[in-house]
Amino acid sequence: MKHTSFFATLVLLFSLVTGFAHAQPQVININLADAATLSSLDGIGNSKAEAIIAYREANGPFETTLDLSNVKGIGARTVEKNAERLSVK
Repeated sequence: MKHTSFFATLVLLFSLVTGFAHAQPQVININLADAATLSSLDGIGNSKAEAIIAYREANGPFETTLDLSNVKGIGARTVEKNAERLSVK
C-alpha cells in the first residue's frame, strides 16, 4: 500500500514539473494586439491598453518594443518586466 501512494506522488510531481516546463508565455505583437490582449501584460490594465492603442493610431506602429515606454503611464520598468512577451513583428 505504501508503494502505491509513493508511486502516485512521484507521478503527480513529475507531471506538474513537466507541465510547467512546457508552458511558454504568449508573445504579443504590440502593433496588432487589441485592448484585451494588451491588458494581459504585467502592469497593463484596460486604461493603459487603450492608451497604447491610441498612441499607436496617432503615431504609427512601434518600431521597437522599447518605444512602448513613450506611451504616457508606461515606464521602462513595465517594458522590462514584459520584455520576453513583447514583439513588434
